[in-house]
Amino acid sequence: MKLLLPTEFTSELEPKLAHLDPDLQLVWVNTQGEFKGDPGDAEVYLNWFYLKPDLLHRVLAAAPNLRWHQTLSAGVNHILTPTYLQRDITLTNGAGTFAIPIAEFVLTYILFHAKNISFLLSLQANHKWKKSIQLPTQEVFGKSLLIIGAGSIGQEIAKRASAFGLRVWGSRRHPQPTPGFERVVGLDEWRSLLPEADYIVLATPLTPETRNLIDESALRAMRSTAYLINIARGAVVDEAALLTALREGWIAGAGLDTFHTEPLPPESPFWSLPNVFVTPHCSGFSPRIVERAIALFLDNLNRYRTGQPLRNVVDKTLGY
Repeated sequence: MKLLLPTEFTSELEPKLAHLDPDLQLVWVNTQGEFKGDPGDAEVYLNWFYLKPDLLHRVLAAAPNLRWHQTLSAGVNHILTPTYLQRDITLTNGAGTFAIPIAEFVLTYILFHAKNISFLLSLQANHKWKKSIQLPTQEVFGKSLLIIGAGSIGQEIAKRASAFGLRVWGSRRHPQPTPGFERVVGLDEWRSLLPEADYIVLATPLTPETRNLIDESALRAMRSTAYLINIARGAVVDEAALLTALREGWIAGAGLDTFHTEPLPPESPFWSLPNVFVTPHCSGFSPRIVERAIALFLDNLNRYRTGQPLRNVVDKTLGY
């Protein structure tokens, strides 16, 4: 069996694959689409982080016999192009590998807002001291958190939020009782919860159904004290409507890790809005991500070789 692998994983994968099966044939590809070996009869493809369309198209053209593709990302909207969908390739994603750091980051956004960290930093920068009673901070205990997308990431968020005493609600395509959630509703019910939520977290994949999911009507339905957190995809939010909502005070603020255009252009108004916490699409990364990604790939490779069901198979019709 021949595997097509990213050069960035050479040192991590070569010894592990040699131990697994010394007869495996390895072909390496870098981010420029240059191959070390012949990919023509490669059956398995593992891509590096940040898979670009031009690299994917090079791989598809050079490896007509691909049968299984493991991507490191949880979102696959950038992969499911018309060209890709014409091929009979089983796609598995990295769902779950990013859940812990993202969940930790979501708690960071919540506490950043609740404890008014930006104000406290301004006091430090200006060498000012205020009495505790004068500080505009609040508790998160007893507040309500709505997680739109109660999958692996949403569940890790719920676990941590519950420990802080938040009331956690969630939504998913097939609602069912889920640990950490007080309530889980279907995709047609979450909007009814917006007027009651103090924090709204977007943890849903980007699909045709979720594009611009948070539109003007959703933003107007939120409390004026609500805080929106997006760790999904930028296109899940109507950014023009969000800018208006933030400027006019429909909602209190937002923690935004993803945007329509990335990197976020220097001229974007999001950078300078006082009620926005901008982060550079970094919530999912930690030093342990590579370790988890390789473990998932090796487990799936063993399953593939032995005819067992793969983990994280993407439904290409649904887009996740």
